[in-house]
Amino acid sequence: MDQEQLGRRERDILALERRGFPGPGAKERAIREELGLAPVRYYQLLNALLDDPRALAHDPVTVNRLRRVREARRAER
Repeated sequence: MDQEQLGRRERDILALERRGFPGPGAKERAIREELGLAPVRYYQLLNALLDDPRALAHDPVTVNRLRRVREARRAER
């Protein structure tokens, strides 16, 4: 397999995005506690992942959903 795979952190970010969170602040808490990242950094990494073909190959449902959300937000501006 010559296509480079996603790293552990990238896979963990996509896994976290697949989950639902019960209330405000729960996702940010999970980002800090489980990934050891500041939320701002997490969203920077996530945004870059959405443009990564390896992420699309790894989890097309999540990546495509997040791309649609991102495009909708851009369209509102």
